[in-house]
Amino acid sequence: MILKSYRKEIFRPECNTRFQSLHCIAHLDQNIEEVIPYLNAELGGYQFTKDPLSVTFKHHGKLITVHPDKIAVNALADEKEAVKVLEWLKELINNIWERRHEIQPKFDGTAEKKPNIVEILKCLPKTNCKKCGLPTCMVFAIQLAEGIRSVEQCPELSSGKKEVLKRYLEPFMRLLEVE
Repeated sequence: MILKSYRKEIFRPECNTRFQSLHCIAHLDQNIEEVIPYLNAELGGYQFTKDPLSVTFKHHGKLITVHPDKIAVNALADEKEAVKVLEWLKELINNIWERRHEIQPKFDGTAEKKPNIVEILKCLPKTNCKKCGLPTCMVFAIQLAEGIRSVEQCPELSSGKKEVLKRYLEPFMRLLEVE
């Protein structure tokens, strides 16, 4: 077991205190530097940096960045979700660490390609209803392409368009299930 414990810090983004979502930083009590290249290999890291060492990946509309001494998670609904995601990550990190002999570590990489915002916008209702909490469908499309939002967060999206959009986005984002 490489990660045993952490202390969580939950806060609203300082750049816009009107955001409804929360951010969380888990300050790790152990250094997990050695597992980061294995996480990058297993999770198809969206971004990997060598200096400072970190891997960022997308998960259900959240960007998660793992550093040797901390984990940052954005777009959380509440503290309960933060705990759920952090416990899932702890289990995932330890599982990957236990299986490291089966995994070829990856020391580079970024996502090959980002989703096309116009392609996303074609599926959205383009009503700018603001029901998702954003000012326009264009802003929603940008955040969806960046992994900040998920398809389910558009209340006006028909089920057919949801499926089309999910199929389009699938190659760009690895969707892992939090149990």
